[in-house]
Amino acid sequence: MVTLNLRSLTQPVGVLRILEVVLTCISFSLVASVGHNSSSYWAWSMFTWCFCCFFTLFILIMEFTSLSTKVPISWDDFTTAFAMLATLMCLAASIIYPTFFTCPTCSRQIAATVVSLLCFGAYVGEVALTRFRAGEVSGFLSTVPGLLKILETFVACIIFTSLDPGRYHSPGLQWCVAVYSICFIFALLIVLLTIARRLSIFPFGFEKLVIVYNGLAAFMYMTATVIWPLYSFENNPRPNPCNGRPCLWDNLVVVSFMTAINTAVHIIDTVYSVNVVFFTPIE
Repeated sequence: MVTLNLRSLTQPVGVLRILEVVLTCISFSLVASVGHNSSSYWAWSMFTWCFCCFFTLFILIMEFTSLSTKVPISWDDFTTAFAMLATLMCLAASIIYPTFFTCPTCSRQIAATVVSLLCFGAYVGEVALTRFRAGEVSGFLSTVPGLLKILETFVACIIFTSLDPGRYHSPGLQWCVAVYSICFIFALLIVLLTIARRLSIFPFGFEKLVIVYNGLAAFMYMTATVIWPLYSFENNPRPNPCNGRPCLWDNLVVVSFMTAINTAVHIIDTVYSVNVVFFTPIE
């Protein structure tokens, strides 16, 4: 039986979610009214606003109808993970879109950017209310390792957005793309298994398995940090002029930068997890 929960819409988190739905819808509509663009960065921005709008509305409906209490997943983990991911996605869209698609006279593009920044602020507020609420018992995805997992998958998405399919024929670059794909899949799998409460299917300690994965992922990303710029920029100076908006050569720089960031995140994740599992005393 469905029970309507009006309080889910009137409490601060509910109000922020309603605001997020409205703002993401406005950003999406403003950019769509300008016209289609074939750039992957344009597609990423549009996907961000559409994705955030849909899932925020889904969360609102589930909590308003109290169906969230009946789903066989960790609902708090799901909403926390989504809010954190949406925060990062809106921040990225608010930086990427104006960088490539605005101009001093582009009023709708500028308005979409401003609205997207407001939406980013709303998601920051939601994260603050749910993540740092005093006395609230948090799940794995609300902990530091859980948030790092979300960050790892997000950075990988930015990398995939910047890749140009069909241009990576050398073994070195193919290895890097394989690293990005493998690590993304396993990080996403860990997040999904946590939300679905399926960690008990493992006959051994899940925390130790995650540490093994973190170590391997950190090592693989370290190799990609060296190999990607070595193969991408060898005998490949920046063309002048660099045709295209964004320039394909600049995409290589973005991938290099994001690879370095994800390497650091994986190293921090590994060190933190090892410290928690093996060196933190059990009370």
